[in-house]
Amino acid sequence: MKKVAFCGASGNGISPLEQIMIKKGWDVYGSDLSFDEGRDCSRKIALEKAGLKIIPQNGSGITPDMECVYVSAIIDENNPDVKAARAYNIPVKKRSDLLAELFEQYPYNIAVGGTAGKTTTTAMIGYILDKLNKKPCMINGGMLCNYETNEGLPNYIYNQGDICVIEADESDGSIKKYKPYVGIINNISHDHTSIEKLVEYFTNFASNIRNTLVVNYDCELTRNMKSSNQTLSFSTESSNADLYVSDIKAIDNGVEYKLDGKTFRLNLIGRFNVANALAAIAACSVLGVDKFKAAKALESFNGIKARLEKMGTANGVTVYNDFAHNPSKIGASLAALREYPGRIIAMYQPHTPFSAVNTGDEVAEVVAKTLNPDDIIIMQEIYELTAKDVGISSANIIKQIKNNGHEQALFLPHKADTKKFVAENVRSGDRIVIMGAHDNSLADFSKELLEIV
Repeated sequence: MKKVAFCGASGNGISPLEQIMIKKGWDVYGSDLSFDEGRDCSRKIALEKAGLKIIPQNGSGITPDMECVYVSAIIDENNPDVKAARAYNIPVKKRSDLLAELFEQYPYNIAVGGTAGKTTTTAMIGYILDKLNKKPCMINGGMLCNYETNEGLPNYIYNQGDICVIEADESDGSIKKYKPYVGIINNISHDHTSIEKLVEYFTNFASNIRNTLVVNYDCELTRNMKSSNQTLSFSTESSNADLYVSDIKAIDNGVEYKLDGKTFRLNLIGRFNVANALAAIAACSVLGVDKFKAAKALESFNGIKARLEKMGTANGVTVYNDFAHNPSKIGASLAALREYPGRIIAMYQPHTPFSAVNTGDEVAEVVAKTLNPDDIIIMQEIYELTAKDVGISSANIIKQIKNNGHEQALFLPHKADTKKFVAENVRSGDRIVIMGAHDNSLADFSKELLEIV
């Protein structure tokens, strides 16, 4: 039996790959610093149940008979596992390298790109194809609410047919590794790196597409992107696009829309989710799936964990947990909530100094523009802030939000501060949304708030 190891094994992007390699019959090992420090215990237990053999991240678990050591994007050459692999002349590759290798084994492969909506759109495509018995392989970093039998692990759908759907990440430039039959560019907005660099990444991605490029007609930066083969556009705003939906309206616990005169609904809120659905329908249509059957299939799609996920309602107060972490995602989520009655109490936690410094102005502008005067925005201190990041603080963004005209803006550095504020100020009819990325404790924090409202 061939052996392989993964470094950063707890990550949402890498753990589906571990599970697929186990399914393929490999002897799979994994290390993660969070496991060594006693964190993410439920994830560790779930991975062990799936067949992953956990090793400490000190190099001792790396053995000379391993075929490869795959690492997550944040792992560098100083990592003990990497050093051990180098000493044994074992190849060290990125997670995205393995994803590309698996992806290329399927002739009809779909790669979903864009700075917002990738995870949901990927899941929607996988769900449509699975529900219509097309036997897809689907790999992304989100947990599908329709497939909750994976012990709380990031989900995948594994089939050895001829279709594979993946989430193609642009944050580290790895999107250039994929040469899909169908490629989607949902949108381009400020996230991870400069707009200029993002346009470069996606232009390169478009040039690698073998059959059809699917683009968002409503985004100025994607509207005119072309494939050397076929390009298919979608829109929630303009009938000039190849696929267009109209009459979008918020309904109880969802949204309704019309596609070519026929009415469909989603069990998700927000216009942005209609756009995600339309991108998924467009991609599936390239593979011969009837667009109305695809839209109908999505009526039973229940979304992704931590993507504006409704955690519950207590005493008339509803709490959501949301992965929103850049200006466009924050704006889309707040706008979706704004379509329903009741005050919004939003808490946003930037996940790195980069996200705070490089998108702070835009976050401040979109928050002030989207929220009503009585809505409240709270910001905790930056997650992953280190001693060297002196002078950088979420407090700076709160000041900018006030300068943009929204007075109900508070800097509360710690979760305990937010919890105390909510307990003292929440009222029936409020919607609370907790926004941020990377911090796995935010979901549990959302549940804690439900207990005190």
